[in-house]
Formats: sequence, C-alpha cells, structure tokens
Amino acid sequence: MITVTNVGLQYGDRKLFEEVNIKFTPGNCYGLIGANGAGKSTFLKILSGEIEPQQGDVSLKPGQRLAVLKQNHFEYEEYEVLSTVIMGHARLYEVMKEKDAIYMKEEFTDEDGLKAAELEGEFAELNGWEAESEAAILLKGLGITEELHSKKMSELSGSEKVKVLLAQALFGEPDVLLLDEPTNHLDLKAIQWLEEFLINFENTVIVVSHDRHFLNKVCTHIADLDFSKIQIYVGNYDFWYESSQLASRMAADANKKKEEKIKELQSFIARFSANASKSKQATSRKKLLDKIELDDIRPSSRKYPYVHFTPEREIGNDLLRVENISKTIDGVKVLNKVSFVMNKDDKIALLGENEIAKTTLFKILAGEIEPDEGSYKWGITTSQAYFPKDNSAFFEGSDLNLVDWLRQYSPQDDSDTFLRGFLGRMLFSGDEVKKKASVLSGGEKVRCMLSKMMLSGANVLLLDEPTNHLDLESITAVNNGLINFKGSLIFSSHDHQFNETVANRIIEITEEGIIDSEQSYNEYLEAK
Repeated sequence: MITVTNVGLQYGDRKLFEEVNIKFTPGNCYGLIGANGAGKSTFLKILSGEIEPQQGDVSLKPGQRLAVLKQNHFEYEEYEVLSTVIMGHARLYEVMKEKDAIYMKEEFTDEDGLKAAELEGEFAELNGWEAESEAAILLKGLGITEELHSKKMSELSGSEKVKVLLAQALFGEPDVLLLDEPTNHLDLKAIQWLEEFLINFENTVIVVSHDRHFLNKVCTHIADLDFSKIQIYVGNYDFWYESSQLASRMAADANKKKEEKIKELQSFIARFSANASKSKQATSRKKLLDKIELDDIRPSSRKYPYVHFTPEREIGNDLLRVENISKTIDGVKVLNKVSFVMNKDDKIALLGENEIAKTTLFKILAGEIEPDEGSYKWGITTSQAYFPKDNSAFFEGSDLNLVDWLRQYSPQDDSDTFLRGFLGRMLFSGDEVKKKASVLSGGEKVRCMLSKMMLSGANVLLLDEPTNHLDLESITAVNNGLINFKGSLIFSSHDHQFNETVANRIIEITEEGIIDSEQSYNEYLEAK
C-alpha cells in the first residue's frame, strides 16, 4: 500500500496539486487520468520519490518495494538483457553481485565464508534461485526471444529495449508498480500479455495510459486528476467517462427531477457492474458501485474538441478500385499486388506489422506517390481528405498564425469570425489563435489537421494514425466523430477501442498481399 498525505506542488503561479490525500491499496489497479499537462507523470515521480512535493508526504509500508517503468531507453546499454531485468529488484541484484565477487576471490577467508553464508540466506529469501527463470518468462511473454537474453542492451532495437525495461519493472513481484505509458511501442501480442499479467497481479498498480481499451481491461479504479485534486472512482475508464458525462448532463439540466436522474444512475451502474476487470474482485466492486450516490459524481473540467465531419455531397456506390498495386521502398517490397474494392459505407481499419507499408498505401491513394505496378481509381462522386502520419510539412517554417493557416483550407467562409469560432471548438481559444503554426505541439498540429479535413467537406477520409499525440479527451472526440461520419473511410490506428468501434471491415497488409475481412476488429482478432 502507498499512502499520499496532503501532497501539494506548484510551479510558479501554476498549481498542479493541492491537499491530495489518497491510499492506493493492494489488489487494485488505478488508472491515473487527466488532461495533457495536468501533472500525471509528475505525480508518478512524486510517488516514486524522484520529485519531492512542496507540501505533504508519500509513505510506503516498511519493507515494501516499489518498481517504476524507466523512461530512459539507453540507461543500460552495457548490461546484458537478463541482468537488466533482474536489476529491477535492486537488493537482489546487489546480493548477486556481492556473492559473485566473494566467490571469485583467489584467497577465501573465514570472514568471506561467513559473509557468503549470510548473502546466500538473503539470496534464498529474495527468491534468487528463481530470478533468471522468472526474468526469462517475463521477457518471453513480451516477445523477447531467448537468443536475445544474453545480448547487451545496445544490440537491441528501440522497441525491444522498451520491452526489456517493462520486464524490469514487473520483475520480482513489487509491492507497488508505477507504469507511465507502458503500451507505447508494444505490439498487439505484448499488450495482450501485459493486460493478462496486470489482471492477475495481486499488489498495487498505478498506471498512466492513453489506451482506453487497456485502461478498461486492467483498471479496477480511476484516479482522476482534476481541479488540482485527485478523486478516486470505482470502475474502469468507460465507467468514469460515462459517469462524468452523466454528471455534466445533470448540471446542465438542473430542472429535471432528481428521481429521474437516480433511475438513470441505477441503470447505468447495473450495466457496468457486470464489467469487472478481475473476476475475483467482481463482487466487491459491484458492492462499491451499488453504494454510489448521485452526489458522488461530479462533472469533469476537461474539454473535448468538437470533431464532426460533414460530407458536402452524398457518396455513390462506386468509391475506389485498387488493382495489383506494388511498391518497393529502399530496396524492400512493402506492397505486393494489393487489390481491393471499397464499397459505400465501408469503414476500413488498415492493419499490418509493417508501418511503412500502411503509410505507403495511404500516400499512393492520396496521390502523393506513384505505385511501381498496378493502379487505383476513385469514383466520380468521391472527394477525399487525407491525414498523413507525418504532418510536419504543413507547419514547418510557417509564419502564419492559426487563423491565417486555417484560412488556406476554408472553401466556404474565410472570415475571421468563422475561423476563430471553428478553432475555438477545436480548443484554440482567446489569444491561442495568434500562435504561429510553426510552434505548435504535436497534439495541437493534429487538431489543426483535423480542422482542415472537416472544412474540406470530403465524403471519403484517409487517416494514417490520427490518434498519435492526442490526449484521451481528443482521442474520444475523434473516435465519436468517425463513428458518426456519414461517408466512408480508411484508417490505421494502434488504439484497440478506436479500431473496434469505428471499423466494419479489416484489411491487413502482409508480405504476400492482403487479408480482407468484413467483420469487426475483435471478431478479426478472435478468428486469427
């Protein structure tokens, strides 16, 4: 258990936390959520002791161990992979090194023998005899094959290093586990393995993630960082989101009878009570949910951009025909005779392990590059809008402010009032619209690109990883906007919930060609 008492932190005039009082208890997984810049990662650093709070303190039960997912992927370059994992349990690793140093001595004294015996006892207590096998199991689960275990970290790829550092954090059953964006750079199999590991983990987990499906799968509670406070809610992310939306509707509709809202809350709780992440905790969580009162739910202060794509013209039946498209990039054939026909109302999720292959197909369909072989043809009733994964060319070196930047792409109304209003709905308010386009953050650039697409009135959308750089609120807004879109689209995303709720057809690019399946994302994964 980890206890937070009256913790406060302020940078200049900006107050991140004030009088935060929480107990994070064993057997629970807490999803720490909050708007970008609210201080989620900073709070994890306070919990780990990396940052000292200005007020209050954080305490861990005596003898308990806390583990943190390291963010510096180059910290262990000279160490072997297996050793790097075991270093997650600092005392165990220290004992192992001390033992080895004693046994390597040429002259072994009685004093050395006594020290070695003492270390051997501690080694056994720390489950040292199982350390290498446990580390190997964690690595294998995350997709690090056995031949890599004896290699140095410097020999691994970036994504492999991420997996090793994750195994390091999980190693040795820590009493408290702090994970900041653990699914970043993980493939689907590794994410699924991590989900199962955390679902069965019996100690305390606190996790920050932009992956809503991941939060829904593993979290028993949500720790909502808002109003400089942290409020704990029983349930997963969807439960928190729906209850905060319900609270907002209640606040905006104060004249409605309270009894009606109580019935709505009871119905809502009944639906989510059956959605426990951990079956062994389902009963206790249901009891907690059943105790929720109407006044326990408060509206969130966080803002959601208004994402709504409106086609200017209705789309016909003839959308897109792709025939035997092949393309080689840097000597590697990334597309091999790709053929498919896009139908009206198709919302296609483009899958595949080769990221370059997916981006190349998007670029070809958007007319940015030509295929080496094959052809494609858009229907005459279609108009396309393209969201590239790399949008830097639209912003680099631009001296335009956001109003003038967006004016370039506004076919209907280029008045300042219209453009300011549009940007305001995309969360650029007040003087923010005077920012130069060249200084925007990654998330701000994405919101600008989405604004550009919405103004186009296109009836077919091409979106290559539109959720990159976005916070949970913006991801949810884009997700809902695409669910409600009346046209057709092709998109790629690593967001499980995004794929499942938007797509009605899956196309996976493989080395041999494509797998084309008219089913949902979850159905496709189950079939595989």
